[in-house]
Amino acid sequence: MANNKYGILIDYEYCTGCHSCEVACKKEHDLAEGQYGIQLTEIGPWKINDDKWEYTFMPVITKLCDLCAERTAMGKVPTCVHHCQAWCMYYGTVDELTEKMTGKTRAVLITPEQ
Repeated sequence: MANNKYGILIDYEYCTGCHSCEVACKKEHDLAEGQYGIQLTEIGPWKINDDKWEYTFMPVITKLCDLCAERTAMGKVPTCVHHCQAWCMYYGTVDELTEKMTGKTRAVLITPEQ
């Protein structure tokens, strides 16, 4: 059975923490100071072993996200996906995105209310 619900897949293995998604969303939706449709979080750094540290960036989609309903109705992708500098964000149906997740170890699929 096909799932026609849409979502955003974030492969945070490759997120560089540039904040482009966050800025594009705030601009697109004219969000007030302190409001976010997507917000970058930083985890770490912490030491894994003598030579290796972990520092992870993870964009988090908030309840203000409507998947850029006006943009997607015109056939465009959500502005956060469009402006992602690391090309680590994807928009599509849950089925498409689930398939794209195959083999990825650091990815998250988010399906905001639609």
